[in-house]
Amino acid sequence: MTSMPACESLCVADTDSSTESQTSLASASDPTRSFAQDLIRAFAQLPRCISPKYFYDAQGSQLFDRICELPEYYPTRIERGILREYACDIAALMEPNAELIEFGAGSLQKAGRLLKAMRRPARFVPIDISGDHLRASVSSLTEFLVEPGTARESRPGHLQIVPITADYTRGLVQALEGLPAIGPRYGYFAGSTIGNFTPDEALDFLRQAAELLRGGALILGTDLIKDPAVLHAAYNDAQGVTAAFNRNLLARANRELGADFVLDDYAHSAFYNAPENRIEMHLMALRRQTIRICGRRFQLREGESLHTENSYKFTIESARALAARAGFTPGPVWTDPARLFAVHWLQSPRKFVSNGRGNTHSSIHLA
Repeated sequence: MTSMPACESLCVADTDSSTESQTSLASASDPTRSFAQDLIRAFAQLPRCISPKYFYDAQGSQLFDRICELPEYYPTRIERGILREYACDIAALMEPNAELIEFGAGSLQKAGRLLKAMRRPARFVPIDISGDHLRASVSSLTEFLVEPGTARESRPGHLQIVPITADYTRGLVQALEGLPAIGPRYGYFAGSTIGNFTPDEALDFLRQAAELLRGGALILGTDLIKDPAVLHAAYNDAQGVTAAFNRNLLARANRELGADFVLDDYAHSAFYNAPENRIEMHLMALRRQTIRICGRRFQLREGESLHTENSYKFTIESARALAARAGFTPGPVWTDPARLFAVHWLQSPRKFVSNGRGNTHSSIHLA
């Protein structure tokens, strides 16, 4: 089944045409409208940049799952290893009958290890921007939790799973609106996704998390500063999966917004910016071209780029300092022997207070 490009319902004038769409931007879905607005804004300014959250439609999420299994891409493999070794130590710091909230849930494999180690977890709330991928991941999680070796209190009948499709970058309180806490809240922010934020955005996110998780804690993954050659390989894999993931943003614009990007006209560029301690990903135009997005035309010269992602790298000390500024009390840190990646326990000192209201979200009960 094919669908009409969303921009056929967007009212954006073509600056090189005498015609204008007669339909309304408001008729598009919220995610599509946001994507259209942000992409147009990105191409209307210099330097051109857009949030990496738009990588994660269904196709982009599947590509990222493939990236996580690549030999060059160490963060997922290393973080999984840390959790295999230390999940019980982490869970020992958590109170029984708690809820675990994962921001940017992805495949849920790492959260599943924490849930297996927790004592009588009451609820798991995975939040992700890609609803289709989230639903598939929840289905896989339910199978994982009934495998041999799962603690009895984490098995079906004891755990409520409430998947939420939302853009948590627009506000954690908004993402969880109508879902009051039922016990101590613990957050999980995996994969060094914190590195995709600017420093100011990261501080703002952590402040929101400290408020949301009052009386609980945040379990935070951070990618550590290391040899740039290791970083370069991780973001420029031999199979070209990361390049396809990067270009998928343009493919998504073609699918959803009726844009006319020619994907082969853009090169994947990823490099380590040492003074800023970050990997940058760009899509660089290989020739001069005119592109069309939602009725707007934009000119790109050869060599100009769209900045699609930052991935900031941390020292253990810099991550702890950032968390402390946000109101957390930094606690234990777990890392691998080579110190490529770190998992932090960040305690939120404010007491948990129940408001006594019921849950208004639909949920999946494991039975």
